[in-house]
Amino acid sequence: MARPSKRVVVTGYEVMTPLGGDIASTFDAAREGQSGIDYLRKFDPANLPCQIAGEVEDEWIEERENPALRRLAKFSTRGVRMMLIAAEAASARAGLGGVEHRERVGVAVGSHGEHPSVDQLISIFPNWRPKGPSPWDGQWDVKNISGYDYLQFFRRKVDIATSVVATGMGCEGPTVSVCSACSAGGQAIGEAARLIRDGKADVMIAGGCESALAYPGFIGFVLLTALVEKYEKPQSASRPFDRRRNGFVMSEGAGALILEDLDHARARKAPIMGELLGYGDSADAFRITDMHPKGAGAVLSMRRALSDAGISPDKVDYINAHGTSTPKNDVTETKAIKEVFGERAAKIPISSNKSMIGHTIGAAGAVEAILSFEGMRRSEILPTINYENPDPKCDLDYVPNETRPAEHRVTLSNSFGFGGQNATLCLGRYEDE
Repeated sequence: MARPSKRVVVTGYEVMTPLGGDIASTFDAAREGQSGIDYLRKFDPANLPCQIAGEVEDEWIEERENPALRRLAKFSTRGVRMMLIAAEAASARAGLGGVEHRERVGVAVGSHGEHPSVDQLISIFPNWRPKGPSPWDGQWDVKNISGYDYLQFFRRKVDIATSVVATGMGCEGPTVSVCSACSAGGQAIGEAARLIRDGKADVMIAGGCESALAYPGFIGFVLLTALVEKYEKPQSASRPFDRRRNGFVMSEGAGALILEDLDHARARKAPIMGELLGYGDSADAFRITDMHPKGAGAVLSMRRALSDAGISPDKVDYINAHGTSTPKNDVTETKAIKEVFGERAAKIPISSNKSMIGHTIGAAGAVEAILSFEGMRRSEILPTINYENPDPKCDLDYVPNETRPAEHRVTLSNSFGFGGQNATLCLGRYEDE
């Protein structure tokens, strides 16, 4: 297999997660097997079957926001605020401020905008003037409308994260806004790499963000019965690949990477922290809320990532699994890994960061890719915590409960989304050739 002629490297990265406000604190907590899951504080979840989530501490956001960018605050959702913080920190590590040709610096973000809060919805209803017995018979009193924040329109747009980051960071190059559910962050990174390989940009700020913990967003997943409903304590609720798993834990966060053409990075003597070797994507074309039962889309996604990287399956040292802790996903992902790697599947360490962080939806692919890079840098594989009851249908090496010291150079990071959209990133330690 031939590697791509133009190499894409990583020159900076940063995260915000329920485990920490940056990559160092997040990874340090994760390597100790800590959980960022607790009882919900954003709203009162009383009477809901799921009352837990992974929340980022308010003070982590407030203490790191750049006062010079407050002009963008009114357009920014909570998720976008985290994304801008991560993008600034990653850019600073990459020395991106010294790049003069800003038309060659682009942005790609996986995100879904923000659901209106209950307060915002209540504020607009008094402006409805009914005219008949039907609730639909009436009109809005636009002239006297008050109380509703019209900027909610911008915060709801799926491209608001991309727009805010591009504006705040002075990026005049190509922009990509990806809204493909749980695979959005991974796809944004992959599409950013394609733009660099195609010569459309020298540098891309890429990643994902999400904060859907307001009641209108949370209740949708409750009604789908996708969230965990049985748990002894919040910290043990997310248990990927464990026989007692019964749903995922919704979370929030952001992750940003600086992707750069290798020659461009070398020319400006940027720090090189890793390499994006390959990217594969696919669609299940099956059901909106279920993976293909044989993992057909996941298989295709992983094989395409390996092919794109010019790497054979026997070179993969670790897989950062999608691993949601739902009954169907974990079995299906296990099947897909076996299909791609055959007998060798049993020898590859596999783990799920969601056991500690929860599911950050649009941010997941980015956060997990960054944790994978940091793990390669530290020669440590993060564990799957809460793995206590082996499932005969999930019979691979899930790195149970404890971080494993291990030098590894090639990692696959999987993200499989509602709607059947799949993304796999093939990541590597940078080697100067």
